[in-house]
Amino acid sequence: MHVLLVEDDALVASGIRAGLATFDFVVDGVATMAEARRAMDTVHSDVVIVDRGLPDGDGLTLVEEWRAAGRQTPVLILTARDAVRDRVDGLSSGADDYLVKPFDLDELVARLYALLRRAAGRASGILHHGPLSLDPAARQVAVNGEDVVLSRRELVLLEAFLYAPHSVLSAGQLKDSLYGLNDDVESNALNVHIHHLRRKLGNGVIETVRGLGYRLGRAEAVAVPGAAGDPPPGQVSP
Repeated sequence: MHVLLVEDDALVASGIRAGLATFDFVVDGVATMAEARRAMDTVHSDVVIVDRGLPDGDGLTLVEEWRAAGRQTPVLILTARDAVRDRVDGLSSGADDYLVKPFDLDELVARLYALLRRAAGRASGILHHGPLSLDPAARQVAVNGEDVVLSRRELVLLEAFLYAPHSVLSAGQLKDSLYGLNDDVESNALNVHIHHLRRKLGNGVIETVRGLGYRLGRAEAVAVPGAAGDPPPGQVSP
């Protein structure tokens, strides 16, 4: 899943990026409001983390702008301001959650998953789709209780579909969930990852919507691990 991090403290930003990477989050970081505005127009983010004290203004202004423009991306405010009034102002601006520095990485991750879950209209922490289950925190996938081994990017791709089970996701959205803005991406990388998911979870687990992108297939399409799929379109690095 893609996280846009708006944080001007380089040390804090580096720690967040490294910590979230261990949970397979793809993080792109910016340090100013101006850069955040450009990033929101450039990349599809699943959740945004915003610091309040930015060099060119209050991060709450960004949240208010995005909400006024109709952007519904979940936003978590991350700041050292811990007064009740500050928390109320943050949530009233349109932010979905508020976390005070210093913070524990496990709490930040738990809050991000909660935001993603709410945005997807899911109540459980475990993502289910028929016999398929994915535990985001443990990074584990199973079919009918049998563990399925996925690569890191295969798991992230599956997670993106499970968090948006009724949506058609464009190739651009999916690539943003898998790669950062500065990553070198081979042209067939997405097709390869989708092929591997189909091979491991059933050929119909992901449906192609011609001209638009891809969507999660019917729950009945999930097959036992090892089901055959289409011939591999090529190879890419994991």
